[in-house]
Amino acid sequence: MKTCYFDAFSGISGDMTVGALLDAGADGPALLDALNSLNLGASYSFEKTKRRGIAATKFHVDGGEQKAHRHLPHIVRIIENAARLSDQTKQRSLAVFNALGAAESKIHNQPLEKVHFHEVGAVDSISDIVGACYGLELLNVGEIYCSPINVGSGTVETDHGTLPVPAPATAELLVNKPVYSKGPEMELTTPTGAAIVAALASGFGSMPAMSIISTGFGAGTKEFPGQANVLRAVIGERTHAVESTTVTVIEANIDDSTPQMLGYAMDRLFAAGALDVTIQPLLMKKNRPGSLLSVITRPEEQEALAKVILEETTTLGLRMFTAERRVQSRSEVTVDTPYGKVRMKVTPQGASPEYDDCRALAAEKGVPLKKVLAEAQFAYWKEF
Repeated sequence: MKTCYFDAFSGISGDMTVGALLDAGADGPALLDALNSLNLGASYSFEKTKRRGIAATKFHVDGGEQKAHRHLPHIVRIIENAARLSDQTKQRSLAVFNALGAAESKIHNQPLEKVHFHEVGAVDSISDIVGACYGLELLNVGEIYCSPINVGSGTVETDHGTLPVPAPATAELLVNKPVYSKGPEMELTTPTGAAIVAALASGFGSMPAMSIISTGFGAGTKEFPGQANVLRAVIGERTHAVESTTVTVIEANIDDSTPQMLGYAMDRLFAAGALDVTIQPLLMKKNRPGSLLSVITRPEEQEALAKVILEETTTLGLRMFTAERRVQSRSEVTVDTPYGKVRMKVTPQGASPEYDDCRALAAEKGVPLKKVLAEAQFAYWKEF
């Protein structure tokens, strides 16, 4: 299975996503044939074009005068009845629509099954979502990542009138995801594009370590004077290189929390998804001994973890900044020791026993922890 990285430096929409995947090598006739099995009464095409001199593929959907506002159960039936779609494409497509439906449900304060999908219920948007999911399958993509997303600025015209960018559904879908605004004052990221990456992407940030196989550019409708209106898709295979990722570091200087409170806060932070949590002693103002609480987190989870810190400690403020994290690729194997099974974390440089496994076996068998650790290392090198 391959990895796809979407570089949304000029935003992301459904048609741009399909165009980028076609440009990266997805079989065009096969994709159009699959879309025809939706029986939406639409016609599909794609063409080579340019945006600011960058060669790109533009995906077109001609749905005629259809402007149906569909409910989620209707869309589910359309997708499930499509004869040319695989189970994987159906599952991914429905995951995207469920994410979009949940966002619309919250915005309009309505049950999910009663939400009107407005523009997203139209033929072109169903085609864009299914086309993107089928394009990923044609390229044998198993995992998806996305850059921080340029959402644009200004206003957009919707069925609810003029609204600020990002539109309400787009903003809801991108909660806890890294976004920014740069370029022309218009909508660069649509609800459809936001839903695709919100539902399918495993992470947001820097490009993961991989060997690039192909790249493709999906063209947006308009031409911008200052930047290419394209979405880039990078297709590759994961490598054992050191991976560079973008993380958020959250810090707080604390001088009035008890050790028990800080220990409990650390447990809660790890449970909430922190990549790492450390506590260091400090000498603070007025010669007060204190602690520096430092948390490393994925950007999309920073707000949730900041909330935990403010709830579980006495700090009145936090510092947040972006950092680059280099991560050595790793895998896991299980070895048999005289005391039981132990998982080993394996990197190109060696292997380390899983501490929790060794600790549990040491307590269960009544032997020193160092003996279990040594036996695990010996078993690994003997077998591998």
